[in-house]
Amino acid sequence: MIDKEMLRNEPERIRAALKNRQHPVDVLEKLVKLDDEWKKLKGEADSMRAERNKLGPQIAAAKKAGKDAKALVKKGEGLAAELEKIMTEEEKFEGKRRALMLTIPNVPHESVPVGKTAEDNPEVRKWGKPAKGSGDVEDHHELGVRTGALDFERGAKLSGHRFTIMKGWAPKLERALINYMLEVAIGRGYTEFYVPYLVKEEVLVGTGQLPKFGEELYKTDDNMWLIPTAEVPLTNIHREEILEEKTLPLRYTAFSPCFRREAGAYGKDIKGLIRQHQFDKVELVKITTPEQSYTELETMVKDAEAVLEGLELPYKVIELCTGDIGFASAKTYDIEVWVPSQDKYREISSCSNCEAFQARRANIRFRRDGKPEFVHTLNGSGVAVGRCLIALIENFQEDGGIKIPKALQDYVETDWIEIR
Repeated sequence: MIDKEMLRNEPERIRAALKNRQHPVDVLEKLVKLDDEWKKLKGEADSMRAERNKLGPQIAAAKKAGKDAKALVKKGEGLAAELEKIMTEEEKFEGKRRALMLTIPNVPHESVPVGKTAEDNPEVRKWGKPAKGSGDVEDHHELGVRTGALDFERGAKLSGHRFTIMKGWAPKLERALINYMLEVAIGRGYTEFYVPYLVKEEVLVGTGQLPKFGEELYKTDDNMWLIPTAEVPLTNIHREEILEEKTLPLRYTAFSPCFRREAGAYGKDIKGLIRQHQFDKVELVKITTPEQSYTELETMVKDAEAVLEGLELPYKVIELCTGDIGFASAKTYDIEVWVPSQDKYREISSCSNCEAFQARRANIRFRRDGKPEFVHTLNGSGVAVGRCLIALIENFQEDGGIKIPKALQDYVETDWIEIR
């Protein structure tokens, strides 16, 4: 959630941020109007409270002097009744204001390049050199179906489109990748967690998935929601808490399945594992002070890169422009891995600094010099397991099988998977 003081003191900054994000700016005018109305009501309520507080001593003095205090008491009762009405209106306006503020995206960091679409995202760096292209490999979809390792038809029979069954060497590789990614994260200073896959509505509000992305999420009949990423429960572990500054930064990791309807993705990546309604991911989350958050963002990107470098998978890092960064993000880097069958790089990790945006929504603070301040939260994929599986299958595909990179051999317990 954006800072209320920024709204009041720097409305032009927010207006420019919304414009650069390709977001409608009329919402700002509505919000400023609501905020002005709320401040007016609050001012009236404060004045009435002050006047009512003065009456207390006056009534006491009148009674002590033996004077009739009925008029003063009646005036106090009238003020109390009027104050109650104003407070009710004040609460209504506060609710409307908060509901509108929850729809406004984060303000991009000043270093974020201005742009409209993904085509405007600058490349930061590349690692590794692609050795294979579409003419050199059988794509993961065809190979998986031919060998029976990936069964898309039966997955659809069980759960519908974009659900998949894996068998044999495919789930074994998936499991090995999960364990490998977690060990990489733990070795780089993250604490592993196991988290619930069903969460309350306010938890999704806390990280910014609700109300904006409700149509992309799965909801149960008892008002619980399946998580779209482990970022949601990991970040909210400390909701409504005040942390001690000396404990920061906190670095958390967790594996989880992720559930997304992929609304608006109709017709995109129809075949294969690229875009599924259920997929696996190892998540990275950091909670830190404002001064350290951008240093922590850079190291988080390196943490995700370490996974791919260990697997010897070519990748590139790009910086997202203002028109492409996520709703809750102030700055984001994407890591894209080389997919030979498509002759291009595909996103496998997105690392973002949300600054205090999520912390305000989830009320996560830390104590500095005896005073509470909002933390900065960061999240990133370390990495998307299914897409990593695709890259592994295709980049290490050879005649008759898949060569297993050295870093993964202990987890798979072999250096070669034979495929006929």
